[in-house]
Amino acid sequence: MRREDLPLLLVDNRNVMSIINEGEFRCCGLSFEEAKAIIEMHDEADIIRCFAGYDLEEIVFDYLGIEQRGIKYKNIANMRVGQDAIAFKLFITPSETQPVIETPIGSEAKKIQNIYVYCQYITRIS
Repeated sequence: MRREDLPLLLVDNRNVMSIINEGEFRCCGLSFEEAKAIIEMHDEADIIRCFAGYDLEEIVFDYLGIEQRGIKYKNIANMRVGQDAIAFKLFITPSETQPVIETPIGSEAKKIQNIYVYCQYITRIS
């Protein structure tokens, strides 16, 4: 299979298991800077976003400073041999403190969770 037939997949916690159903994979941690560099190396047509949700899109594109470029969404069931993916994994813990703040409209809001994000690079090797 030609390399251009193997788009880079962007996945999250919800769909990472569906892409690694079959085969052998190599997985390693990835810094945000490395994730950004890998995504920017690919043309828009060579990337598929396998998640939909404003919160994660905001993290991936706004926080990392990656231009959205109209990356298309598609539900993928299996990775192909030689294909790569970047997984944006959410790690949520309960908040040890629950400070109360006032929202811009005057309501009270309480912190209940800490949300962390980390990246993994996944390659299907067989």
